[in-house]
Amino acid sequence: MLTARDLFDFPESLPFEMVFEPDLAPWEWVPLIRTALDELDASCWQIAPEVPPGCEIEGQVFIHPSVKLPPFCSIKGPVYIGEGCEIRPGAYLRGNVIAGKNCVLGNSCEFKNCLLLDGALVPHFTYVGDSILGNRAHLGAGVVCSNLRLDQREVPVELSDGSRTSSGLRKLGALVGDATEVGCNVVLNPGTILGKRAVVMPSMSFRGTLAANTTAYKNDKIKTVPRKA
Repeated sequence: MLTARDLFDFPESLPFEMVFEPDLAPWEWVPLIRTALDELDASCWQIAPEVPPGCEIEGQVFIHPSVKLPPFCSIKGPVYIGEGCEIRPGAYLRGNVIAGKNCVLGNSCEFKNCLLLDGALVPHFTYVGDSILGNRAHLGAGVVCSNLRLDQREVPVELSDGSRTSSGLRKLGALVGDATEVGCNVVLNPGTILGKRAVVMPSMSFRGTLAANTTAYKNDKIKTVPRKA
């Protein structure tokens, strides 16, 4: 069975190693995000010293002092933002968000119930819900981590051998392995798993599991005709 250690190396920078056990299935980490935040010592909750007037912050929030907040954003706890992270204008963090060291939470991006490990980059116009992004994972502009089936039933997980297993979750986004690249305007369907150093090329919809060190692409030919007056 696939385990979280197959996708992620949990970083020392985050104080939650005892919660996110590497031998669990990776989708089992998703409901543990709230657990990890609930177990954080109350004395740890703090906000960076300078909060611009346009930044709305409420609830239990930890923001490392090295983080510079943008002119405007919305952060609703519980949220943990680690050292050296960059929060860009218009970012919307709406609860149960953990970001490790040197992450980018980008312009007009929405984050909900997600774990970003060290160096995860989400720079522009992206939705990350009920998902885990590995160390140095990068999502191009406009990526959507879709987390809910159209029929709103439990999200199954399709493994690389074609077998299916139950996730036990009604909402499950993408599990994106360490150093994986996802191109612009990609939709990662509910329960998608991307192995370490995998690549999903731009402008496509992907579901299922992509093995480590593998590239997914569509070879659609573009047809051209002379322009009519």
